[in-house]
Amino acid sequence: MKSLILKDLYNIGHNAKSMFFMLLVFAFIFVPFSGPEAYIIASGILCSMMVMTTFSFDDNSKWMKYAMVTPVTKKDLVASKFIVLLIFSIIGVVIGLVIGFIGGIIVRKVDYSNMSDVLTLPVVAVVGFVIAEILGSMSIPLLFKFGTEKARTLSLVSFIIPAVICFGVYEILIFFGVSFTDQLKFILLCCSPVIALVWNLMMYKISYAIFSKKELLY
Repeated sequence: MKSLILKDLYNIGHNAKSMFFMLLVFAFIFVPFSGPEAYIIASGILCSMMVMTTFSFDDNSKWMKYAMVTPVTKKDLVASKFIVLLIFSIIGVVIGLVIGFIGGIIVRKVDYSNMSDVLTLPVVAVVGFVIAEILGSMSIPLLFKFGTEKARTLSLVSFIIPAVICFGVYEILIFFGVSFTDQLKFILLCCSPVIALVWNLMMYKISYAIFSKKELLY
């Protein structure tokens, strides 16, 4: 599996400079107007979407057909995509945290002498990581099922669905008088990585179920 992960990272490495440049452009857009918090989340989501690019490389080179005549198993191939997504999401929020912090200081959105401001950004990075993992993992079953071109459009739709569901649940809880106290927010924050892990496991099982039924050797 290590070789599968390295393959995807090596392929994406050719686009690393353009991706970093794009993140810098996003910094100029988000940090001055929406703050470093929005930028950190956007950076994580943007980098998580690079998993789609790995599928594009695989499709163009007919890699998956070739992989099936090697000792690589379908289970390993599916699992490697989720590990690559994890790496991309971590890279995204870390870059977002660093650039967001520096940019926030420059445009005076972050007061580095105020510990509350400084500690808020790592917390936002955790939230951004969870969002990136949930949204990115939703695209993987679609990519295995429909291929890169169709999955890109469907993924955009699938990204909207969790946001609508979360907003709906939030409004329902508010309607029934549930108060989002600081304690409740802290509990939800601590639970969010577990939620992301469970969600990824579900998406992995769905992805493997889809891919295991595909006949590639023809």
